[in-house]
Amino acid sequence: MSADEKVGGDWLDHPGTQALMQALEAQGHKALFVGGCVRNALLGEPVSDVDISTDAAPQAVSDLAEAAGFKPVPTGIDHGTVTVVAAGKPHEVTTFRRDVETDGRRAVVAFSTDIQEDAQRRDFTMNALYADRHGSVIDPLNGLSDLQARRVRFVGDPETRIREDYLRILRFFRFHAAYGDPDGGIDAEGLAACAAFSAGLETISKERITAELRKLLAARDPAPSVAAMAQTGVLALILPGADPRALAPLVHLDAGHPARWLRRLAVLGGDPDHLRLSKAEARDLAALRNALGSPETPAALGWQLGDALATDAILARAAIFETPPPPAWTAEIQRGTQARFPVAAADLMPALQGEALGARLKALQSQWLASDLTATREALLKEA
Repeated sequence: MSADEKVGGDWLDHPGTQALMQALEAQGHKALFVGGCVRNALLGEPVSDVDISTDAAPQAVSDLAEAAGFKPVPTGIDHGTVTVVAAGKPHEVTTFRRDVETDGRRAVVAFSTDIQEDAQRRDFTMNALYADRHGSVIDPLNGLSDLQARRVRFVGDPETRIREDYLRILRFFRFHAAYGDPDGGIDAEGLAACAAFSAGLETISKERITAELRKLLAARDPAPSVAAMAQTGVLALILPGADPRALAPLVHLDAGHPARWLRRLAVLGGDPDHLRLSKAEARDLAALRNALGSPETPAALGWQLGDALATDAILARAAIFETPPPPAWTAEIQRGTQARFPVAAADLMPALQGEALGARLKALQSQWLASDLTATREALLKEA
């Protein structure tokens, strides 16, 4: 179970983290780091959230946290989770658990004192790694070898894990995009199970599906995972009509730019009604998709959409049409964002009023955009 590996870093050495671990141990409890913090530390990836697994019951965690001067928050106490803020840092402290009943969306759990039972209910072997407060790794399911090989593999039987929570289908593809070996391929047994039980995603809320897709598309290179999703029918279920062919060219083109998930969603196409987008996301996605088929120049897009969305549009357009972006396109976008439409409403008044004024301003704006933002006020007013 123990591995000859150690993890470390500022996240582990944080005084609040160490004080919390010691407070649990002082009362005779086990206290182990688990999941993402251990996985990422072993991979040399940034650690953001710190999760702690313990044999202490939730109420015991809250009581000892208060006694130690920390702030316990019952964020998920029914499922055994208490958020403990120690020295300003939040920690998700969860009691060892085993599943009693699952319906593919949520689980009824029973608390446990057995790390093996806790590990068995986790999704992937690389997430079933623990470490003590000194950083020594504990590997109850031999998941370390999978992590070192960057192999995303379900714990135990893939079909059983998926039946417990169908969202794990999307997590399988997301974790492969984030942590998988791009040359090693995707785990065949897991892929087959995802294909066989893909219909279960229809029972998952739009919010949960969208959250997973957002993380997947923000990965360094989601293209192989999304292609596998298309092959298994998963992509068609969550984004009907989507086509993954332009995603790989886009990933190549957008290297060096922030990995914006909406840019990548735009090139997939498909019907986003199965997703739960915010109003701003829905507006930006519509603007991007409109820009993909438009002839507007980088400068015109910069003026209309702003720097970030115009960048998305130019990169996405190049990926879809398999052409390089226009010369000096980033500078041209900047020219557009700094440009000012030279005609004001007052220039057309009082001859035009109301709807007629609005229509004429819009027509002149179209002429200005067609001139690549070079037409002067005088030239435009001459047309008016």
